Amino acid sequence: MVPVIILLVVMALIAFLVIGIYNRLVTLRNRYQNQYSQIDVQLKRRYDLIPNLVETAKGYMQHERETLEAVIQARNQAMAANQRAAQNPGEPQAMAGLMGAEAMLTGSLGRLFALSESYPDLKANENMGRLMEELTSTENRIAFARQGFNDAVTVYNTEREKFPNSAIAGAFNFQRAQLLELTAPEEREAPKVSFG
Repeated sequence: MVPVIILLVVMALIAFLVIGIYNRLVTLRNRYQNQYSQIDVQLKRRYDLIPNLVETAKGYMQHERETLEAVIQARNQAMAANQRAAQNPGEPQAMAGLMGAEAMLTGSLGRLFALSESYPDLKANENMGRLMEELTSTENRIAFARQGFNDAVTVYNTEREKFPNSAIAGAFNFQRAQLLELTAPEEREAPKVSFG
């Protein structure tokens, strides 16, 4: 009778351990998914600002149609990549797609800002200045939200890789989450534009 009781106690302890680890992994996965939703909000704000920025610039930069269209196309691609990433934050292919699309958008915005320097009337436009200020503020919020997301992903991945957590993570299909990293060195700096 004593061996049966010991066996039941050991099985109960193992069950509690598995349940505890499973619940901890679920909590951490939900935490990084919530952190991604903060990035999503800021990216949507950014995507909403870009058409206004292009419309304002269009009035002054009629000869730069190709650049303006490139910005809008890159914005649309980034929006689509963000929608895929928002459906499954941390999934490697979705995150890679988002990082690539964001790199293209950052590059095209950089070209627009560089060209805008040669248009004094555009630089003096109050609406353009306000939009640039909002975009800069949004870029800072994105960077802050990305840091929170990457921190949450790192905690999740670390917890997932610990033993015995790794065995339970494998059994219940807790996949490794992908960080949202910058893909190009020029992305590490916000686009610089002076309207003064």
